[in-house]
Amino acid sequence: MFRRKEQSIGEVLNFFLRQNGLESPLNEFHLMNSAWRDVLGNAIMRYTGDMFIKNQTLHVEIKSPALKHDLFLRRDRLVQQLNEKVGAQVITSIMFH
Repeated sequence: MFRRKEQSIGEVLNFFLRQNGLESPLNEFHLMNSAWRDVLGNAIMRYTGDMFIKNQTLHVEIKSPALKHDLFLRRDRLVQQLNEKVGAQVITSIMFH
């Protein structure tokens, strides 16, 4: 008797991304382009400049010194919230510039 191993399209896609080294870059893209906005909101986005991830550290340009200080104090919680939003541990820290 022939038995099929059925998988959802999501499982197949995740396997393909992992095998081809594309899972991490896709998660990084998702974190910077939608998770940041979802977690912090549109008001913060107005003061957000360039962002990039290097060595699991999110680097963010913040245009307001007061906001930069406030976000600095909340950075550990932000790391946790952003990773939860993406569904993977993408970053371990945040640096505000």
